[in-house]
Amino acid sequence: MAQTPLDRAQSRMRERGIAEQAVELFAHYYEQARSGVTGIIREDDIAPLQRPDLLIDAEVDPDAAGAALAQTVLIKLNGGLGTSMGLDRAKSLLSVRDGKTFLDLQVEQVRYARRTYGVRLPLIFMDSFRTSEDTLAFLARYPDLAVDGLPLDFTQSAEPKIHAETFEPVDWPADPELEWCPPGHGDVYIALQSSGLLDRLLAAGYRYASIANGDNLGAGPNATLAGWFASTGAPYAAEVCVRTPNDRKGGHLAVRRSDGQLILRDTAQTAPEELHYFTDEHRHPYFHANNLWIDLTALAGRFATHGAVLGLPLILNRKTVDPADPASPPVLQLETAMGAAIEVFPGARAIAVGRDRFLPVKGTNELLLLRSDVFSLGEDAIPKATVASQPRIDLDAHYKLIDDFEARIRVVPSLASARSLTVRGDWTFDRPVTVFGDAVLDDPGTPASVPEGVLGAE
Repeated sequence: MAQTPLDRAQSRMRERGIAEQAVELFAHYYEQARSGVTGIIREDDIAPLQRPDLLIDAEVDPDAAGAALAQTVLIKLNGGLGTSMGLDRAKSLLSVRDGKTFLDLQVEQVRYARRTYGVRLPLIFMDSFRTSEDTLAFLARYPDLAVDGLPLDFTQSAEPKIHAETFEPVDWPADPELEWCPPGHGDVYIALQSSGLLDRLLAAGYRYASIANGDNLGAGPNATLAGWFASTGAPYAAEVCVRTPNDRKGGHLAVRRSDGQLILRDTAQTAPEELHYFTDEHRHPYFHANNLWIDLTALAGRFATHGAVLGLPLILNRKTVDPADPASPPVLQLETAMGAAIEVFPGARAIAVGRDRFLPVKGTNELLLLRSDVFSLGEDAIPKATVASQPRIDLDAHYKLIDDFEARIRVVPSLASARSLTVRGDWTFDRPVTVFGDAVLDDPGTPASVPEGVLGAE
């Protein structure tokens, strides 16, 4: 019997050593894509989330908070290479502040929580095939980090990119690794299950998982949140933040009108003609911080009843096989979002947290903020804002790649008194500079050094 395109894609996955549960899950989403499923969520089918629980109102007994944290494991998504910043290794190895990397600071956060609450608190990373080796080598300097014989990482899956016209697994001999892609961070659930880690955590007495992006240093251990989540009895909870005009592109939670279930909607799940609803921060006042809490017993129960297919909605990501070559063949990447799991757990909750829980570093703009006096680091190693409102940073292409950024920002300017900083052209910050108000550096036409002193109007 002749092989189908799906057969060939699955064969490639098995040859690569991908877990059979992940191969099964890929087939599910492949068939959805082949049948024309788009994953689009219409505005008429949802109602905005208006009244989530508020962390500032949460009343949690300190003993109950500590008890909940004792049953919690921290999971960090660590599969990205930071290629948009010119990195070729795990983004978490980037120096963030005072010579410390994301990994250093996350270890310090966990150590502090362990000392403060007397808990085991495992820190485990979901790595990719590209980040696991470097991450584990770095973490070897912390021999006290692993607990209960648990691993420090587990590996997310990989899947073939699918030719957008033929639905065949794409071939790209120029760089065969570009034939593969991650299945989105929704893969965290099947990776937990297929690796055996879910069962190991439950056997070791862990009930809850706090999951967040590895580049978000704000999502550190939080006993109050752990206690709140445990007290709700909910199988799943998502952290949300109040949207501002700067958050219009981020995904948001909504209420499905048909059954009252909380769901997640991302940009890729919004029809082009309805994007004005999606980006309206007044209509949809909370964005999804991608910080999640899940009851591991509920997750295991879902797998027991549904197999590998949890039911996360498909996200069709249209790319070219070589992202740097728009003339290369068009492909489909079959993805899911981990936050979309909220819709498969009846009784799931949302809680509004402060902006201090959402400090992602997506580019050098955010990196400059974290390195500046806009933030301070306390004993808990969690960045704390020193100002009421963070300034807006707009650096041009001279600063996009980390090597160029480091070469030009040799002395970090003071930004605590700034509302915004816009830099155009090849400027080097190599002397002390204090930025006030709305400061603009126009393109000088040739490389130049920013004079010492005040930039902007005091």
